[in-house]
Amino acid sequence: MTFATYGNQENPSLLLIPGLGVSYEIFLPLIDLLKDKYHIVAVGIDGFLIGQESRFTSVDDQAAQAIAYVQQHLDGHLDAAYGLSLGGKILSRILERNEIVIDHAIMDAAPLLPLPRWSVDPLRYYQSWNVWTCYHWTGFWKWVFHSHYFDVLLEECRKVWPSGKGKAVRDGYKDVYTHKLESIHGADIYFWYGTKEAFVAKPQAKHLLKLCPEAHVEVFPGMNHGQLLVDHPEEITRRIQQI
Repeated sequence: MTFATYGNQENPSLLLIPGLGVSYEIFLPLIDLLKDKYHIVAVGIDGFLIGQESRFTSVDDQAAQAIAYVQQHLDGHLDAAYGLSLGGKILSRILERNEIVIDHAIMDAAPLLPLPRWSVDPLRYYQSWNVWTCYHWTGFWKWVFHSHYFDVLLEECRKVWPSGKGKAVRDGYKDVYTHKLESIHGADIYFWYGTKEAFVAKPQAKHLLKLCPEAHVEVFPGMNHGQLLVDHPEEITRRIQQI
């Protein structure tokens, strides 16, 4: 795991954890908007690092590395943390372990529940194939996996694919979707998702509310997985500052 820092260390701390198959650089537009007001730590997840080979270990190991960094460099305290997808899963595990203090935590479409066991292998190989097509892009695959914001995701996949290749995607997907969040600790917890991903995300939000009835669930009309970050970093900036 790597940690890239931005901004003045005297400012409130903000941890950013990216999703599966992309690098921390997917946060750069958001970082540019926030770096003058926050001390930002952007995480690189093992298996998806820029310019170095690595392998994905487990959600728990990634959470442990992030916890250790915060304990060693930030006195065990974060003012805020934002995790996207896999990053939200890692953040949920950090909150579950309850070894550092996080004042405000945002999980953006985090998978908190396991999938049926029969579906995990077919879906993780599909996901690996999907990310492979991003790296080996052609007009045909653009037609098959088209979305209006795909150019950003394509560039992110190209950056990190050489790090862990398909094995990192498959290992990450399997670990994410075979573990259930059992408990959670935090004073101010948020769960975000878009209406276009509601079929998958809504059960995750319901599970979170069972564990933490005080959690804030927000649904964004017309948004797909990761789209709020990609298309509207200024909205996330506004909400982080408001929180």
